[in-house]
Amino acid sequence: MLERILWALAAVVLVVTGFFFIAVAAVVGALLAAVLLVRLWWLDRRAGGATRDAVITTEYTVIERDAAALPRPRDNAAPAADDGPGPPPPDRDGRDTWRGEG
Repeated sequence: MLERILWALAAVVLVVTGFFFIAVAAVVGALLAAVLLVRLWWLDRRAGGATRDAVITTEYTVIERDAAALPRPRDNAAPAADDGPGPPPPDRDGRDTWRGEG
């Protein structure tokens, strides 16, 4: 009876030890793969692979605007009270349609 218990205990110890060995081997393998991938990326980058992909080519159209139509900045002046679009003025009969009245 004692012999069976000792064999079972030895089997459990071997299974747990094997599990930790496989876990450590998987972590070491992942680290080696990461180091290898970084090294290959670095070699490709130094060989000029990054300069090929860094240039973006596309078609575009230049839109020229009239300088007189653009708003002019103020000369160190405090902002005026009427800056911004604000609400529209009320109708002729005094109803404020912007706020939904009337």
